[in-house]
Amino acid sequence: MKGLIVRQPYAKWIVEGKKVWEIRKTPTRIRGRIVIISEKKALGTVELVDVLGPFTPEELANHESKHLASYDFLKRYSNGKKLYAWVLANPVKFDPPRDVEIPNGAQIWVNLKNWR
Repeated sequence: MKGLIVRQPYAKWIVEGKKVWEIRKTPTRIRGRIVIISEKKALGTVELVDVLGPFTPEELANHESKHLASYDFLKRYSNGKKLYAWVLANPVKFDPPRDVEIPNGAQIWVNLKNWR
């Protein structure tokens, strides 16, 4: 099982089903159920079903209800590069969140061994 590291408050919004696009600087080939991780906690799971793009921050501004990021944030985050929308579906929130070990240097993905 793969774990995706996401900053707050975005991670919480993903597992609550409020945020259905995760904006990233690169596409991914990974599809299927993944764990959402923030602050060394697994908050829940979600299905990564598609990747859309590339987009400019201006194009993504028209879809703010899906990704919940402001235009100013997208502009700073992109730093002049194109962005991708990772499409998420079917969130499951853990209550309570579960502790997760994150290897040093992990910034995007974590390989979760023996995940249940």
